[in-house]
Amino acid sequence: MKIAIIGSGNLGLAIAKGILHSSGATSMYMTKRNTTSIKDFEKYGNVTVTTDNSEAVQNSDILIFAVQPGHFEGILNDVKHLFTENHVIISVITGFSIEKMETIIGSDHCIIRSMPNTAISVGKSMTCICGNAQGKKRIDLAKAIFDRMGHSLEIPEEQMQAATVICASGIAFWMRLIRATTQGAIQLGFDAKEAQELAMHTCNGAAGLLITSGNHPEEEIDQVTTPMGCTIQGLNEMEHQGLSSSLIQGIVASYDKITEFKTK
Repeated sequence: MKIAIIGSGNLGLAIAKGILHSSGATSMYMTKRNTTSIKDFEKYGNVTVTTDNSEAVQNSDILIFAVQPGHFEGILNDVKHLFTENHVIISVITGFSIEKMETIIGSDHCIIRSMPNTAISVGKSMTCICGNAQGKKRIDLAKAIFDRMGHSLEIPEEQMQAATVICASGIAFWMRLIRATTQGAIQLGFDAKEAQELAMHTCNGAAGLLITSGNHPEEEIDQVTTPMGCTIQGLNEMEHQGLSSSLIQGIVASYDKITEFKTK
């Protein structure tokens, strides 16, 4: 596949790394206004780094736009005359609707919105995908790209804002939980490096159990709780201190904020 990453900021770089590490592109163009920080990507051999978005569009079939929302409309207007029926246009830009993209480039193009998270750089992203009428015909292609770098799920576009909170902001939420577990382990006597190792691999194992078994979390919790045991004592204390309610309130607060951006 001939892929272009238009806008090689943090998310664009994460996507590029994920695609390249999974050998998911026969060629890749990466664009940025200042290419100094991404020149090293040319060591892959099949990567061209450029400031020219038009060059990238003309030499690619799959166009992944990862620019700042405020720049997206201008970039689309600059390159839309180069779009062909063979182009698959994928946006990973928060808050920029398919309807707005269609207003700029027309509804006859294959348009797909996706929301990966930064774990895409290590092949562990949870990516949500939706498309317009033309885009739905190529959803399987988009899923094939993102499934090489984690797991993807097609959802209705009206759920994309919520998916951004759960999956993209969610990375930060889980990092904070891992950090808290690390701090607890340090208090129990482990050094900082050991504490983080214990916390992050236990978190990875918990997710792996659910992914592999398909069980509800409570089923797995039951496997490690015994009457009057230390696990249930710890869980109950966490709930008394508001663990679940604070997580839910934080998720809802993030959603309220992202919805506020959309309505401005």
